[in-house]
Amino acid sequence: MSLTKEELLDLYNLDLDELLNRAAEFHSNKIEFCSIVNARNGKCSQNCKYCAQSSHYRTDIESYPLVELDIIKKAALESKANLATRFAVVTSGKTPDEEDFDKIIAMVKELNTIDGIKSCASIGILNEEQAKMLADAGLKRFHHNINTAESYYPEVCTTHSWQDRLNTCKLVKKYGMELCCGVILGMGESVEQRIEMAMELSEIHPESIPINILMPIAQTPFESYYDKIDEENILRTIAVFKIANPDSVIRFCGGRMRLSPENQEKALKTCVEGILIGNYLTTVGKNPEEDIKTIKKLGQEITV
Repeated sequence: MSLTKEELLDLYNLDLDELLNRAAEFHSNKIEFCSIVNARNGKCSQNCKYCAQSSHYRTDIESYPLVELDIIKKAALESKANLATRFAVVTSGKTPDEEDFDKIIAMVKELNTIDGIKSCASIGILNEEQAKMLADAGLKRFHHNINTAESYYPEVCTTHSWQDRLNTCKLVKKYGMELCCGVILGMGESVEQRIEMAMELSEIHPESIPINILMPIAQTPFESYYDKIDEENILRTIAVFKIANPDSVIRFCGGRMRLSPENQEKALKTCVEGILIGNYLTTVGKNPEEDIKTIKKLGQEITV
């Protein structure tokens, strides 16, 4: 039975250890590794205020077009060696153009030939034809975040809407692909809006919920937003997300290094069941060997 906003707020405000213990009731003690390749970087037309890749801001990142197929395959094989079972092709931009999309379809088909790797993609907003073509190519999972609560979305981006993102999520489900859909915490949202995100995700019902924590990037509008959320509230939010979405894998993604090693371990023991290993799109992550060592230390099992 779905919890109300008031019930989730009450949970959010519990003693932290009690809240984490509540979330742990839904935790499997298994951790799934996934990985990504940044297949096209920069020159994005959208004005998402957190993003180094937006052409609206002068962040001095390296921009490059869609990489070649052999780079994708090599990265996927390296990820497999680091115990990742899912691998995603990630591109900047609102939506891929026709030439790039055809190449991405070929990438998906190539990933599907690698034993032990499930193909994923994160390529922006989809139309119906694109969703169908990805499904026909055998794409296992598509990633597309809501990023924040619908009520807060205009504070984050104005070149597309929250509803545009939701429509893509619905298309992914319509064509039988798994959905990876999550958020970025610490962009100035209120506690109530974090609860709103948890409830919105429970209605979308993604198989995987990636948790990103804002890493403020110089020259973006959110460059000074480092203090918008602290470690305790990150843990509280993740725990409530797990309680509201007990059947979804809550996944550590970009920005988890803002949590101390102790708090990362607390989350892994109680409410997080997935890790995006290696580096992220424009920020540095953690060495996969460190993650493997941590999972073994906690007595947990890495899903293979």
